[in-house]
Amino acid sequence: MFYPHEITLPKKVIVGLELLEKVGLYIKAIDAMISKAIIVSGASETAAYAKLVSDALQQCHIETWTVPISSSTMSEVEKTINIAKDVAANVIIGVGGGKAIDVAKYSSYMLSKPFISVPTSPSHDGIASPFASIKDVGKVTSVKASTPILIIADVAVMARAPRRNIVSGCGDLLGKFSAVLDWKLAHKLRGEYYGDYAASLSLLSAQHIVKYSSMFKTKQIPTGAVRILVEALISSGIAMAIANSTRPASGSEHLIAHAIDLVAGYPALHGEEVGIGAIIALYLHGKNWRKIKGVLSEMGAPTKITQINVSKEQMVKALTIAHSIRPERYTILGEKGFSEEAAERLIEVLELA
Repeated sequence: MFYPHEITLPKKVIVGLELLEKVGLYIKAIDAMISKAIIVSGASETAAYAKLVSDALQQCHIETWTVPISSSTMSEVEKTINIAKDVAANVIIGVGGGKAIDVAKYSSYMLSKPFISVPTSPSHDGIASPFASIKDVGKVTSVKASTPILIIADVAVMARAPRRNIVSGCGDLLGKFSAVLDWKLAHKLRGEYYGDYAASLSLLSAQHIVKYSSMFKTKQIPTGAVRILVEALISSGIAMAIANSTRPASGSEHLIAHAIDLVAGYPALHGEEVGIGAIIALYLHGKNWRKIKGVLSEMGAPTKITQINVSKEQMVKALTIAHSIRPERYTILGEKGFSEEAAERLIEVLELA
């Protein structure tokens, strides 16, 4: 039986060095008619990169308006949309980490304008995916957003991101092992659509991190390792675009991460939470969770809840509600979730406390 779905892919992906100064040329090559751009950026660290992008656009006769944002909330989306309407912008560009990219891609989606992704931190796979994490749209999970028409990934820029952010990106990718297992399970038990190609592409991104994990254990992570990570993050995002769903990249490990955020108020980076969620999910699937825990530890990623500022009581609560975050999405967590006693035993067995 065929399950119809829409596949929208980027027109071009550019990965390399010293790319920000050429952004205008790349955009004009995609669409010569683009003349007015909104640049969404972080309010502090990424402001300098946004300025470089703005200068590059103006050299190519593209007017720019920079919108600094401080959080991925609907108020910031509405601010971006209003400015874009006022100036009749015909493209929305996200320059920065997760917040700026998410606000830009969701604003683009709401406006039906093209979105261009210029990531400055490889902390998660949102740099290429058609989904955004907007905190106050009534849910803690991702919402549908625009697929970027163009991704410009300057590896040198992303290699200068904090080491913690880089390792967080690795944690997000390792979560694909359990996400695909959950997707297969939902297909088998619930008849849900399952795309083998999208699943294989997502798994390949996770396998790359395992294969090259030793490159991420140094204090200063080399540019070559960051390029491997960036290409894997983009591949994961493309897998979601092919499936027209977050299924290839988000399963029970993400539900656990979202539950942690609900209980503890976003205590850590997303990929750090997903890494711990993957350890739990792989254990529940009966897979080699110790190997993934070892890979995370080797890279210096958190493998205990104390390392992500979560108490045992908070983790127990998170595990008891994780299954209810997206009740329509079947995972290894089942429909009833954990009792407090079962959650405590799980924390003990996996030595997470």
